[in-house]
Amino acid sequence: MGLLAAGVVVASQVLDSGDTAAAPPPTRTTPPPRTGPIGLVPVDAPAASAPECAALLAALPAELTSGSVTLSELPIAAPAPAGVTAWGDRVGDPVVLRCGLAKPPELTPTSALRQVSGVRWLPVPGTASASWFAVDRTVYIALTLPEGVGTGPLQTVSEVVGATLPAQRVTP
Repeated sequence: MGLLAAGVVVASQVLDSGDTAAAPPPTRTTPPPRTGPIGLVPVDAPAASAPECAALLAALPAELTSGSVTLSELPIAAPAPAGVTAWGDRVGDPVVLRCGLAKPPELTPTSALRQVSGVRWLPVPGTASASWFAVDRTVYIALTLPEGVGTGPLQTVSEVVGATLPAQRVTP
């Protein structure tokens, strides 16, 4: 029986397709950094050109911190939607802020709101990101955070929103 097993092993090596190099194991690589501006699709933002959005965009920092990573403001491909800015590290998905949006349909009288630095946000989870809607300002603002970004960008944006735009009563 031992000779039969040895014969099968030898035969399989002799009758092999002749390809003696084993296929390399699959490797997991980091995608190459993005170059150039990022593309963002337009969404319904009827107040994107409002003075409140212009004031907010002017007050936002050029960089956000996410843990130990610095996310820099990213250029947006033309035609860039009004009332939008984005930050990122050129590898992962960007953090995107949109100002002047229509009232989010998820905002209802029973919505669970979260308060961050005096700003009331409606979190709306997504597949690989979550969008947070500031619902107590004169314009609706959405901050989309990719999975794994952490709370640093939300904290910083909340502070700027609170200092730039007056609060108003939430009307679901």
